[in-house]
Amino acid sequence: MTTVAFIGLGRMGHGMAARYLDAGFGVAVWNRSKAKAEDLIARGARWAASPADAADGADAVVTMVADDDASRAVWLGKDGAAIKMKPGALAIECSTVSHQHALDMARDLRGRGFVYIDCPVTGLPEAAAAGKLTLLVGAEPADLDRAKPYLAPIGNVVRYFGAVGTGTVFKLINNLMGAVQIASLAEGVAMAEQAGLDMDLVVEALATGAVASPQVIRHSKRMVARDFSGVSFTTALRHKDAAYAVKLAEGLLAGTPLVSRAAVEAYARAKAEMPDDDEGRMIEIISRPK
Repeated sequence: MTTVAFIGLGRMGHGMAARYLDAGFGVAVWNRSKAKAEDLIARGARWAASPADAADGADAVVTMVADDDASRAVWLGKDGAAIKMKPGALAIECSTVSHQHALDMARDLRGRGFVYIDCPVTGLPEAAAAGKLTLLVGAEPADLDRAKPYLAPIGNVVRYFGAVGTGTVFKLINNLMGAVQIASLAEGVAMAEQAGLDMDLVVEALATGAVASPQVIRHSKRMVARDFSGVSFTTALRHKDAAYAVKLAEGLLAGTPLVSRAAVEAYARAKAEMPDDDEGRMIEIISRPK
């Protein structure tokens, strides 16, 4: 049986790990909290005592963790996956990490005899559970071909950008643009409310006008209703991704990324007050009276 080690069972990772069970893979799972794995264990997943234990004997190791520090720990830490991975095993990084971190992990893991690809994803938790994520891949062509059987259960679209690190570059661009859109949307909604506009009409006009995007359509309704149930992406994660993206922009662009920095600063405020809450709650900070 083909085996996968899945490390990180958060809002996205849990559904992704379940997809490997659905597809008939042998699955070992590790997460900081075992409680998040109980239903997967009941379905046949093996609970691992550490990332190293999960990786022991696996054909591929897939990670979906919060940031660079968490990624480094689960791959290369004291009980990291690299300790027990078999030679030639696939290391598939689905976490959103910094560009430099992806390059560093590729170098370090390849140096240990493994095949590393960066494969951050886009899509909501419902898409993760349904295997309908979009996968943003950076890899050598031959490595991507080899990884395809392990990508098919979790995503229905693969966007291949080139060498290792390029998938992460696009993911950071994507999430930075999302941060800018949501922060500016919060300002616009707050202005409309303070000016006394008909907010049902505002939501309709935003959703059908030139500025409409999936982020604007989704979050405008939630902001106006102040309904942030079913958190899919937190302020802390949005701040982290935007900060990684701005650092990348500063190394690539001649000018200072002013708009991007403003979004990072806005999310820094939101993170300080409500790190684990939905990113759309930015409206509650921006709409406060003077």
